[in-house]
Amino acid sequence: MLTFLALGMFAVACAALLRGYNVAFTLGGVGILFAAIGTALGYFDSTDMINLPGRIYPIITREILIAVPLFVFMGVMLEKSKIAEDLLESMGNLLGPMRGGLGVSVVMVGALLAASTGIVGATVVTMGLLSLPTMLKRNYAPDLASGAIAASGTLGQIIPPSIVLVILGDQMSNANQEAIRSHGADAGRVVSVGDLFAGALIPGLILVGLYALYIAIVAFMKPEKAPAQSWPQNVNPWRFVGDTLKAMLPPLLLIVAVLGSILLGYATPTRGAAIGALGAILLATYKTAPQTWARFVAVIAVASMSAMIAIDVMEITNQIALLLAAISMICVGLSLIPLLKSGQLAEVSRTTMHITCMVFVILIGATIFSLIFRGFGGDELVAGWLDAAPGGMWGAFALVMLVMFFLGFFLDFIEITFVVVPLVAPPLLAAGMDPVWLGILMALNLQTSFLTPPFGFALFYLRGVSPPEVTTTALYRGVIPFIAIQFIVILMVVFWPELATSLPEKMLN
Repeated sequence: MLTFLALGMFAVACAALLRGYNVAFTLGGVGILFAAIGTALGYFDSTDMINLPGRIYPIITREILIAVPLFVFMGVMLEKSKIAEDLLESMGNLLGPMRGGLGVSVVMVGALLAASTGIVGATVVTMGLLSLPTMLKRNYAPDLASGAIAASGTLGQIIPPSIVLVILGDQMSNANQEAIRSHGADAGRVVSVGDLFAGALIPGLILVGLYALYIAIVAFMKPEKAPAQSWPQNVNPWRFVGDTLKAMLPPLLLIVAVLGSILLGYATPTRGAAIGALGAILLATYKTAPQTWARFVAVIAVASMSAMIAIDVMEITNQIALLLAAISMICVGLSLIPLLKSGQLAEVSRTTMHITCMVFVILIGATIFSLIFRGFGGDELVAGWLDAAPGGMWGAFALVMLVMFFLGFFLDFIEITFVVVPLVAPPLLAAGMDPVWLGILMALNLQTSFLTPPFGFALFYLRGVSPPEVTTTALYRGVIPFIAIQFIVILMVVFWPELATSLPEKMLN
């Protein structure tokens, strides 16, 4: 009977989600409903619900999850500062004369936005509004143009700093501890969000390279699908090089500051996210503020912060560091004034609060669901299925990846991460799999959920801003090759684990 209750609970939750009910309240509501049914039938101890506040409170106080609103704030602020427009225009002009150059520039801009914003919806919509009409006007095939934009927009899920990696890193850390506690696994080393950031860097760059290579091959074999464009007459091509460098430099500096501080061990992911949020404020002020003094203040703030970092690296502790800190705080405060007057800061803060509340409410609902599902022995049921899978550990791994892929057709990555990962990761980790390697493979798998019909969110975002000549069929046809490329990268990481584990191991050493 416990098995039927556990299976019924999971089936009812999936059915409710497919009907379009709110994710967080569906998970929590189905959990409480089945807790009541189990209590009435005598198969669930209602006193287990006493443990619920003790499970939820650590979620609210978990330091690593503070990085979620900070990274969201950074991404939304940069999206509002029009960085994408400058990048797309300058890089499109520079690479336009080569076959498929505009498509390659979309991929490159998508990678830069992924490393600076990490928000799929904003990236896809922005590039769809700016690039898709231009690509169609320059006679790009609708399927290739839409597929390149949708796929490039999802790079924010695998290229750090990524909200997906923050959430997945937290869940993998919990799963690692659960494997040690419940399955007697060897403790090994503790997995962190920083490990996943480092582990995702090489696979993410490979993915970018293969996207660009695919577009170049299509342009070479079928020039009519991605024709070359000529530079405007009487314009020095080196001007486009300068414009591209000018547009790339600010986001690149921010990316280096955030990722460099995390990967080199100078900051935790949470502190790195705080650096990114401050950097986004200063960058937005510099690019959008009409007042000259505001831009000057932003430059002074960046210079003083850079000097503080240099002093810290050299381990010099004196009054100069305190003075620089005071100057930095004053300049950051002054740089907020034009953002407040324009209403940009209020808009960014509202969006950040909305996304953050959604993530945390879903996490609380998933915690309720998981607690009651475990009360019915659901975790033991899943572990038993994985142990019984043909092929042993590798058969269980293939089954998990296949299930996660098909769930991505219907569920968002947040639901899969919060509900599925805590159930399937502990048995796999107990079997001896590396947590960083497994986490990166899951992240790559979850990335496909944004591109797979019928509920791929990147498809919805792009469909909403596409011109009438881009049909839904062309959009679905265009993303298929990019989904295949994602599978290729997954197989590469499976057969060459060093792609995901070598950089974190070097960091550890």
